[in-house]
Amino acid sequence: MLEIYLKKRLEDKNILLMTHIVLGYPSFDASFQIIEAMVKAGVDLMELQIPFSEPTADGPVIVKASQMALNNGATVKECLDLAEKAADTFDIPFLIMSYYNILFRYGVERFVSGMTKAGLKGAIIPDLPPEEGRDYIDIMRANQMAPILIFSPTTSLERMRYLNNFAKGFIYCVARKGVTGQNTNFSDELTSYIHKCREATSLPLAIGFGVKEKADIEFLKGKVDIAVIGTQTIRVMEEKGVGAVGDFIRSLL
Repeated sequence: MLEIYLKKRLEDKNILLMTHIVLGYPSFDASFQIIEAMVKAGVDLMELQIPFSEPTADGPVIVKASQMALNNGATVKECLDLAEKAADTFDIPFLIMSYYNILFRYGVERFVSGMTKAGLKGAIIPDLPPEEGRDYIDIMRANQMAPILIFSPTTSLERMRYLNNFAKGFIYCVARKGVTGQNTNFSDELTSYIHKCREATSLPLAIGFGVKEKADIEFLKGKVDIAVIGTQTIRVMEEKGVGAVGDFIRSLL
């Protein structure tokens, strides 16, 4: 189980690092090279995004990456095939991140079966609340997969506790309102929000949206269990090439 892996890993580390890539960007070969570089640099788990034409939670960097992957002909099957290759090759948990339209068009049961066959550990579907996703959650649980649910700064404590009833693995805490890739204020206000999240769940907490540098991760140590970095890695890759990704990840640890 994903939760067991995370808690075991946290016995030796005071914070874990989860990275994020868009599959098929800039190519599938490059995606695998980036995954390999991240694993060798020491990341603890990774979310693999299946590109979608209307990624509502994402900022311009990831939107562009998704659109370019789609323009290059990326398909769900190719994404799952690459995810399976990664899970077979590297000994960390891999998760799928995408939007519900992908699952709906592909078929929820078929999609979850594909993830299970690929050796993945869970999925983050940010636009699917449990009220509308009971079938998805039931199928995920039947396949021993973790449906990762999301808290945000505007989520009430009551709503957080409700969401916790359906979550497995960990909770993804969005650091601020808005989309990925924008600036986040690492401050007492964020600390207070994290404390509220802790009240609502005993699952490990991950913080994403705006984590860019080592100082951000140092701020989060002792407050959350997982720091999530995504957009900044894409920026580094675009500016300096695939070979720079590993060095960037190592600079955060």
